[in-house]
Amino acid sequence: MPKSKVRKKTVYTAPGADRKTPVKLKGPTHPVYIAVMLGLMLLGLVWLVVQYLAIEMIPFMQDLGSFNFLIGFSLIVIGLLMTMRWR
Repeated sequence: MPKSKVRKKTVYTAPGADRKTPVKLKGPTHPVYIAVMLGLMLLGLVWLVVQYLAIEMIPFMQDLGSFNFLIGFSLIVIGLLMTMRWR
């Protein structure tokens, strides 16, 4: 029985592997960004706690009514969304 010919496979090269410019790696996040991120989450938590405990003593919070929940949870969610860009 005759032998079959062996075919050489081409070596896989990733797309863009031939470019000479190095990829810039981003450094760590600035400490101010981290402080703002944590500050927003804590501010949202404090807003909700104050709304539950002392809403009768703060007139403008009484006027907001159920929008206090929107404000508190919005601050927390913004802080959590900022964590996705944290390096």
